[in-house]
Amino acid sequence: MSSLTDQTASELLERMRSGDVSAEQIAAACLDRIARHDPAVGAFLRVGGDEALAAAADVDRRRRGGQAVGLLGGLPVAVKDLICVRGQVTTCGSRMLANFVPPYDATVVERLRAADGVLLGKTNLDEFGMGGSTENSAFHPTRNPWDLERIPGGSSGGAAACVAARMAPLSLGTDTGGSIRQPSALCGVVGLKPTYGRVSRFGLVAFASSLDQIGPLARTAEDAALLLEAIAGHDPRDSTSAPAPVPPYSQTVRQPLSGLRLGRVREHYGEGLDEQLAAATEQALDVYRSLGAQIRDVSLPHSRYAIATYYIIAPCEASSNLARYDGAHYGHRTDERQMRADLRQEQRRLEAAGDTAGVDQLDTPLVRLYRQSRAEGFGAEVKRRIMLGTYALSAGYYDAYYLKALKTRRLIRGDYDQAFAEVDLIVGPCTPTAAFPLGAKLNDPLAMYLGDLYTVGTNLAGLAGISIPCGATREGWPIGLHLQAPAFEEDRLLRAAYMFQQVTAWHQRRPDLP
Repeated sequence: MSSLTDQTASELLERMRSGDVSAEQIAAACLDRIARHDPAVGAFLRVGGDEALAAAADVDRRRRGGQAVGLLGGLPVAVKDLICVRGQVTTCGSRMLANFVPPYDATVVERLRAADGVLLGKTNLDEFGMGGSTENSAFHPTRNPWDLERIPGGSSGGAAACVAARMAPLSLGTDTGGSIRQPSALCGVVGLKPTYGRVSRFGLVAFASSLDQIGPLARTAEDAALLLEAIAGHDPRDSTSAPAPVPPYSQTVRQPLSGLRLGRVREHYGEGLDEQLAAATEQALDVYRSLGAQIRDVSLPHSRYAIATYYIIAPCEASSNLARYDGAHYGHRTDERQMRADLRQEQRRLEAAGDTAGVDQLDTPLVRLYRQSRAEGFGAEVKRRIMLGTYALSAGYYDAYYLKALKTRRLIRGDYDQAFAEVDLIVGPCTPTAAFPLGAKLNDPLAMYLGDLYTVGTNLAGLAGISIPCGATREGWPIGLHLQAPAFEEDRLLRAAYMFQQVTAWHQRRPDLP
């Protein structure tokens, strides 16, 4: 039965349609592999074994009875724990929401269920999606299946690791600045960030509302197309959801693109790019040339400001979005009895010392409740970003930082518009380096942030991007190729990725887990 987990989602779907295997057998195989390997990898925060088997059995019953079955037809799907699932704890990788049980499904979860996807469980992430290594989870780090001493990327590290480790054929992640594509590159899987507005964000716990987007992770472009088709589409409950028609991605993905024009970004080959990743990217371009594509250099001159722009806008939006978690309205609440006792003791000590000024400056009980609840509930990286955002939005600094970042964001989008007037897709490396050791950059936030060097521009411009496996380092660690497309051209991205995978085998590599 374990051999089922080696097959792609499309292969499994075909076998279920032919009656060769059941959805319940596939779910059981995935659950068995999770039980054997996830204690070492740490991809999941919660596994819904009984629920998954029951959902799979229901699909099998309807299929046997000749009833219609949805697009996913019983395929198991893992869901990042930033996405609400009714009746299941949704922690966002944070102690702040350690006991939060949503009373409703996110729109993407509703659509997964309607398409007969089988929800396997909730995957680990950097707290509230803030991080690039999945080491910032409040519960445990996730490890890269290719080397358990290395990071899987982030913040959708659990979503990428579970697909790479063959625990799930499909998973859902979120991408605010590269959080689907970067871990996909480091784990050797396919990860697609859809255009902003293509997939509903209703039920997604917000990090940065103008940047966040939900998207698929899979082993092949064909599988990613299947999952995107299941979740995409307009949603009136999300005011940022675009009323754009959804192409039949699962049907068009196999159609080759003729006369494809690819733009190689000059600015992506500067300082910081590992030579092995640069070489793998150039070899991938040679593959596209052999398929008839034209390669020409394009420029994104304002990309040098993308990281700085992102790390002003995203923390500003995070500061606003996370203000609701105060211990009174939402989220973790400190032990109020102990807090009040501590406050009284502090007051008595100051009064005994005759420090009337200190007494006057003491928090009120409500302010202390807010401060202590947030201090206990949030981790270090989340606190760092809240402070950055609050500072940039404060009086006297708004124009100097946030407003200037918004203007730069518009220039970055203008660069993309000019480039796409010349080419169909933009291509380059997805990450500057391969996966690095756990703990290597935890104390160097800037070095960690630079891991998103090539991906944040896609989010700032609201465009679509995909990472596909295109090589390996001398040590065998995966390398990802990054393709970017104009808004709502996911079909073009998926077809270009499928073309590449038809003549290469990088996506067929699998880690050798002990």
